[in-house]
Amino acid sequence: MLKTKTITKNKILLPIISFILIIGTWELLDCVLNINNLILPSPRQIFLAIINNIPLLLQETGITTLEAIIGFVIGFLFAYFFASLFVFSASTKNALYPYAIALKATPIFALGPILVVWFGTGIFSKIIMSALVCFFPILVNLVKGFTSIDSNTLDLFKTLEASRLQIFKKLRIPSSNSYLFPALKIASTMAIIGATIAEFIGASHGIGYLIVNSSYYLNIDLMFASIIMISIVGILLFYLIEYIERKIVFWEIN
Repeated sequence: MLKTKTITKNKILLPIISFILIIGTWELLDCVLNINNLILPSPRQIFLAIINNIPLLLQETGITTLEAIIGFVIGFLFAYFFASLFVFSASTKNALYPYAIALKATPIFALGPILVVWFGTGIFSKIIMSALVCFFPILVNLVKGFTSIDSNTLDLFKTLEASRLQIFKKLRIPSSNSYLFPALKIASTMAIIGATIAEFIGASHGIGYLIVNSSYYLNIDLMFASIIMISIVGILLFYLIEYIERKIVFWEIN
């Protein structure tokens, strides 16, 4: 119990201490070197930009977050469906898996203009982008999780004449959780990236649009403030999934 409390305290205190050191060093260098604000604004200026534009930042961050979460859920559902399908049909896996690899190998910026042309500059193209970037890491880890089961346990299930569906529900799904959650943590941050990049290419709202617009008008303080806001969302999503992981796969979490 004492060791757990120490680890928890370190996980909270160490990031805070490192944050203070980084911000302090950044502010000191800005004062000493007199860095041009158009190149790198000071932490104080970025903080003031957040305070002065908080309604706008919250609105645009909320739009991007919504796009990312919906895309994340869609990508997860499709990945789970196809990974399950691959378990029951090796032929389907051999036929479709190379296309999933090709999708992953395609640069994300190459997909953005196509999605904007197909689905417009509204929220739907951003959701699709987020879903696409989430799909592959979840699919790969789920396929690995569904197939990485203890052979002795599998033999026991077969000895007890369990059906393939029973083996899938009682053995493969529980075994896959150890592989699923690391993929979900990666995908949660990638969903934010996907939505933001899609907004770079064509949008009238969202944090990506605000970043592009701020850079166009050389409002560098607001641009950095926008980046920080969406980074905070990515961190929160990551640790939310880690919290859920601790509740479900508690025996493997240190």
